[in-house]
Amino acid sequence: MTAVFSHGRLRLYLLKLLDDGPKHGYELIRLLEDRFLGLYAPSAGTIYPRLQRLEAEGLVSHTAAGGRKTYDITDAGRAELHQRAGELTELEADIAASVADLSSLAGEIRSEVRGSVRDLKRELSEATRQTRRARWETPAPSPRPASAAGPDAALLDEFDKRLAAFTTEVGRLVRARRFSETQLRTAIRLLDGALDGLRRLLR
Repeated sequence: MTAVFSHGRLRLYLLKLLDDGPKHGYELIRLLEDRFLGLYAPSAGTIYPRLQRLEAEGLVSHTAAGGRKTYDITDAGRAELHQRAGELTELEADIAASVADLSSLAGEIRSEVRGSVRDLKRELSEATRQTRRARWETPAPSPRPASAAGPDAALLDEFDKRLAAFTTEVGRLVRARRFSETQLRTAIRLLDGALDGLRRLLR
């Protein structure tokens, strides 16, 4: 859970959200995710136990319809929210600062991924040029029949196709997913390992 919700502050924010109107658990999760611009969302296992405790303390109540519980703040809940208005103001400021920090980090990660992909494309393009240069410039030890040229050309075409497909797929994956820092570091190590393998192959 993000640090801004330590020490019972999530409970306070749930009361604040319910003060705006009755909501079921997944609505609260979505509202929190929206508040953090999609960079953080609590799990159902985080939200529902807190709602149950708030209900046990008489701060919220629920009605059930269609197999879904809708929670509403009680007068006691509004009284607590009023008593803790100063804490709520401080919490809102901390949330705004946290969102700004998360957005900055996400931007840095996206820049790092784009830079890594550009570097990979550049390295792979250079590897392709080296492969072609080696094929064209290294003299064959002995003449080869004309029919032997076919497979070399076909293999080179296949290499070009695989390289293009690889770079396209890497770009698609990067655009389609939000990488955690750990996933990014692992992906970069994998790319570095693949590039090292190509370099050893071309020596």
